[in-house]
Amino acid sequence: MNIALILAGGYGSRTAQDIPKQFMNVYDKPLIIYTLENFERHPDIDGIAVVCLDGWHEVLRAYARQYRITKLKWIVHGGNDGQESTGKGVKALKDICTDDDVLLVHDAIRPFITEEVISDAIKTCMRKGSGLSAVRCQETIVRTEDGKSGCEGIARSEIMRVQTPQAYRYSKAIWAYEEAERQGITGEVYINTLMLRLGETVYFSKGTEKNVKVTTIDDLEVFKALLKMEREDWIK
Repeated sequence: MNIALILAGGYGSRTAQDIPKQFMNVYDKPLIIYTLENFERHPDIDGIAVVCLDGWHEVLRAYARQYRITKLKWIVHGGNDGQESTGKGVKALKDICTDDDVLLVHDAIRPFITEEVISDAIKTCMRKGSGLSAVRCQETIVRTEDGKSGCEGIARSEIMRVQTPQAYRYSKAIWAYEEAERQGITGEVYINTLMLRLGETVYFSKGTEKNVKVTTIDDLEVFKALLKMEREDWIK
């Protein structure tokens, strides 16, 4: 069984909107619905769980009914930060998933996720135990302490930009969050950073520059442009 765990527990202030960014409308459709539709359509996804911001659970259920997101089966309360929210989502599936099931952790605000990227994350995870959507870094990287100056470069060949989805066997995912509790580890934003903190090796799957994370107004404009181009291609 392959389960998508969608992270929608944050409010987000960088878009300067009155509602959480994952629920903002883009061309009359909530951002999170674009994300859920891609997992809904994927033939290998068996179910969807969403870690949702408190107070928005019924809104999400209503949107799921409206847009026929039939694979949405579980809605979980979010935590105080990324690690706590993801951990709550993982633990909520403890009586549902088996050890060998694949869990794909994905940001609700990455709405341009493709079938190919989802498929490769699953396949890589099944072969190697994890599958993290990632792309090579194309920009020059400079190490800095204050964000104003720097004096040390980092070779691009040594850098991978990790996106989501991040796929793991369920047994490994639940182990990581239980182990973090035992060791008192906190503040790890993503499951991959937690795995690295715990000394695990992670494996990369296919990523794409189009898999934009909508955290600012500029990101939102990029997503709108990509969506417009895709719709124009459909018409052609």
